[in-house]
Amino acid sequence: MKIGIISDSHDNLGNLSRALRLLREKGAELVLHAGDFVSPFTAEPFRTAGLRLVGVFGNNDGDKLYLRERFSGLGEIYFGPHELELGGQKILLMHEPRGLAAFIASGIYDLIVYGHTHRPEIRPGRPLVVNPGECGGWLTGKPTCALVDLSTLSAELFEL
Repeated sequence: MKIGIISDSHDNLGNLSRALRLLREKGAELVLHAGDFVSPFTAEPFRTAGLRLVGVFGNNDGDKLYLRERFSGLGEIYFGPHELELGGQKILLMHEPRGLAAFIASGIYDLIVYGHTHRPEIRPGRPLVVNPGECGGWLTGKPTCALVDLSTLSAELFEL
């Protein structure tokens, strides 16, 4: 199973739409969003792309109730960290990397996804650690997203 990884889209609908199209073309069946959607209208590119979502709130997400409402039928947004299991892999999804070293050392997870820093990072191994960087591209000028293959626990970073 392949999953798309996005974080820090910060209302940039153009980059978010590009990322979702790319991830769908690469075979993603689901997208994990590591927070900072910001506004509820960010649900529309997901609706257009037809991709389901599991996300966590970030520190810049405003109207959390309405964000959840707008993503209704597309997926779920949780307060992080959020644990889930996909493709037989135990996954931890969070926005801020608080406690990242402890989560890695715990040996519980196969994949840890975080955002917040706007800097992409892929640490191979078990757990595979992925920060897809910033989809919005506002801070670095280099919008990115990632694709994870859960069958091989490998990740690939894409510039938009």
